[in-house]
Amino acid sequence: MSDNCIEKKCLVIPDGSGYDINMFKVPVKYASFIKSILIPNGLVKDRTHKMAADILTSLPSCKSLVVLCVLKGGYKFCSELVDAMEQYICTCEINMSVKVEFIRLKSYHNVSSTGEVEVIGLSDLSELSGKDILIVEDIIDTGRTMTKALKLLQTYNPASVQCASLLLKRTPMSCGYVPEFVGFSCPDEFVLGYGLDYNEFFRDLPHIAIINEAGIEHFKV
Repeated sequence: MSDNCIEKKCLVIPDGSGYDINMFKVPVKYASFIKSILIPNGLVKDRTHKMAADILTSLPSCKSLVVLCVLKGGYKFCSELVDAMEQYICTCEINMSVKVEFIRLKSYHNVSSTGEVEVIGLSDLSELSGKDILIVEDIIDTGRTMTKALKLLQTYNPASVQCASLLLKRTPMSCGYVPEFVGFSCPDEFVLGYGLDYNEFFRDLPHIAIINEAGIEHFKV
C-alpha cells in the first residue's frame, strides 16, 4: 500500500517524532530508560474511540461480533477498543453483541516448513464458522504472522475476518500487509508501553514510547 493510502487509513507519526518525557507523567522505574514519548496516552485513547466507530460502521448487518484479542500485547488496546464499541452500540442503539476471546499466535519453523502459525486459546476453531471476526493486535511489524493467521482462519469459513491494529510499523522488512483498521503508522523504532513490552517490562507504561540504549541494556535477559 502506498504512503498516500496509508495516510487516509490512519494517523501517521513521522520519522524523528517524539516528545520530551519531562512533559508527561512517567513511572519513576522507567524514566531513565525512555528516549522519548512517541504517542501520548490521550491521543491513543481518542484514536481508539474513532477506530471503534469505524469498525461498527463497516458492519451494518452484523448482529454478533467475535473479537479475538491477541495476547499479550493487545490486551490494553483491545480493552479500550471494546469499551468504546460498546459505548457506541449503546448510544446509537445498535442491535449487536460483542464477544471477546483471547488468543496467542505462535510462529514456528522446522525442517519441512517455511513457517506456519498456530492459533492458541480457542479449543475449536470450527466454532468461528459463519461468524464475523475482528482480530485485535497491538502492532503489525513484518505482517507475516498475521497474514498466515488470516489464511488459517479463512479455512474455517467465517462470515468475515478483519484486523484492527493499534500500530503499523514502517519497516523495510514488511511483507506489505496492512490491516483494515490501523491506529497509527509509526517509525521503525523499538516502541513499547500501552501493553507493548521489552522482556515483559513497560507494558504498564501509559504512553507509547521509544526505549533508549540504557533501557535495552538494563532490561535485557
